[in-house]
Amino acid sequence: MGTSIVFANQKGGVGKTTTAVNLGAYLAKMGNQVLLVDFDSQGNLSSSVGADKSKQGIYEAMTGNAEIESIIQRTPLVNLSIVPSNINLTGAGVEFVNEENREHFLEKTLAGIKSSWDYIFIDCPPSLGILTLNGLTAADEIIIPLQCEYYALEGLNLLLQTIQMVKQSLNPSLKVCGILFTMYDSRTKLANEVVHEVTGYFKDKVFRTVIPRNVKLSEAPSHGLPISEYDAECIGALSYEALAKEVMARA
Repeated sequence: MGTSIVFANQKGGVGKTTTAVNLGAYLAKMGNQVLLVDFDSQGNLSSSVGADKSKQGIYEAMTGNAEIESIIQRTPLVNLSIVPSNINLTGAGVEFVNEENREHFLEKTLAGIKSSWDYIFIDCPPSLGILTLNGLTAADEIIIPLQCEYYALEGLNLLLQTIQMVKQSLNPSLKVCGILFTMYDSRTKLANEVVHEVTGYFKDKVFRTVIPRNVKLSEAPSHGLPISEYDAECIGALSYEALAKEVMARA
């Protein structure tokens, strides 16, 4: 049985999608079968691997209009595939809100294919709404990308409260795989203070690997490629490769 990991943070622009695609790519290059699930209507994860967003996606699978197996698309990397998202997912939060067991739609959708993959990565939208709750309910573990800035700490507390609520009522087995510092700039005092404070409090829940600010990481999605294929020698690529090794070691 594979491990499903959700990438969540209600704050946008913290590196959720960047981490999902690049960590997934390196795990795939290490021989793991990896499935990316784009669970954000913006479809950035789909774009990051050149997926066709005009085709049926996760929304159609959850609503019973498509079989999950039929919508999986291959990516340019061996061992890395994706369930894409499209604009139809935008209305899902409203459609599901009055449905019974509304937090379990994604879990049920993925249940039949979970054993076929070593890792299933779920990239959630930047909110704590019904879609993110579905992601947290469907996952075994959560990775929390955390930008090295002051407001990130306030958002982290709210996210951890949500995780605790999910564990109590929806998914008792959910655990924090790790907190990942992203967009780190060692030259700024604040970034170092955030790293020191969070690491001091959460200790071994914080990944040793830190993802630095890197222009190449920002450029890669526009080419529809993970950083491993766009520029494998840049500091961003080397950091995500190190993170992949750390994630496998924690398994």
